[in-house]
Amino acid sequence: MTSREQTMKNIPLLLIGCGGVGRQLLQHIVSCRSIHAKQKLHLRVVGICDSKTLLVPLDVFTVELDDAFLLEVCQAKLKGSSLLTLSNSGQHKVFLNPESMGKIIDIAALLARSTGLTVIDCSASSDTTGVLTRVVELDCCVVMANKKPLSSSMEDYEKLLACPRRIRHESTVGAGLPVIASLNRMLSSGDLVHRIVGSLSGTLGFVMSEVEDGKPFSQVVRSAKNLGYTEPGLVNCSPAAVYLINRFLVFLVEQVQLDPRDDLSGMDVARKALILARLLGRRIVLNNIKVESLYPEEMGPSTMSIASFLENGLPLLDKGIQERVEKASSNGNVLRYVCLIDDLRCEVGIQELPKNTPLGRLRGSDNVLEISSRCYNQQPLVIQGAGAGNDTTAAGVLADVFDVQDLFH
Repeated sequence: MTSREQTMKNIPLLLIGCGGVGRQLLQHIVSCRSIHAKQKLHLRVVGICDSKTLLVPLDVFTVELDDAFLLEVCQAKLKGSSLLTLSNSGQHKVFLNPESMGKIIDIAALLARSTGLTVIDCSASSDTTGVLTRVVELDCCVVMANKKPLSSSMEDYEKLLACPRRIRHESTVGAGLPVIASLNRMLSSGDLVHRIVGSLSGTLGFVMSEVEDGKPFSQVVRSAKNLGYTEPGLVNCSPAAVYLINRFLVFLVEQVQLDPRDDLSGMDVARKALILARLLGRRIVLNNIKVESLYPEEMGPSTMSIASFLENGLPLLDKGIQERVEKASSNGNVLRYVCLIDDLRCEVGIQELPKNTPLGRLRGSDNVLEISSRCYNQQPLVIQGAGAGNDTTAAGVLADVFDVQDLFH
């Protein structure tokens, strides 16, 4: 063994969730090998789990899933295949749900005594909460892009966060933006946070800025739904606008599974708001948050199909949205879909905001967060940047992985 190999720190990883973010994370890990090697770090993937199957090497102590196999996983999952289709080589152990969740805990218990383990949750499931809690109890680490474990009951939340040093979840709120890290620094310094207001949905940020330009609400949403097709009303858009639209189309299909109501309901933003409010010490649950949906209950998934919503429901919403846009404009303001957290409120919905503020100037799918505190009183701390997309979110997850690597043996 060379001196280079002796000084290389190996970080074992187990990935839960092979959707858009999970696949992009695996690609980041493979493509960044040379960069990580210069830092004397090696990410050793010892398990990958989708909704049905867990694949691990024959010996998690000495063997890892190699890069060729990781890329093969990405290709298979992109086509919608199960990990089970990749398990016939005899080079892996295969565990099916529900056994796979227990096996993740077993692996954490084994590696905790030697190398440690980081379990990464890039799923969209609430069923991982118990597994993640047990992993932390075993002195391993957890990195999350999945918002649901952190927006579950207060009891589950407090169990999961019992050892906060072993948890990282930056990508649950602002993709790769340093939202959680910034708030933690402020709170650790004793800086009292008075108010948080932000646009934390790339989808809804895009929708609001497009209707501000005079496009009907239904057209904007349908344009996003019809991936790969240019809407007639967009022919005269500038190249910059076309770029933003195309970027949004890819994001919508990958993240909201083709039903625009997943984001239009506001529940994704509500979960992010809940995570931020709990970080500030608010003992609340999701039902305590006032949420404004952009469609009425009678147009919900349980009563109206996606096709019917797009064809018949959406046009009925145009007039109301347009009237609100015009009213805001007459007041010198713009509409933004935001979360608002202060001493009395935790709510998400459409707000009228001045045009000359960071939120008022927001365009496209960027996220913006304004934090007012004792130190940032007259001039709030503003965090802004790309808040949508698998690439950005996966990069945030990878950064969190390295942020906890000092906890390993």
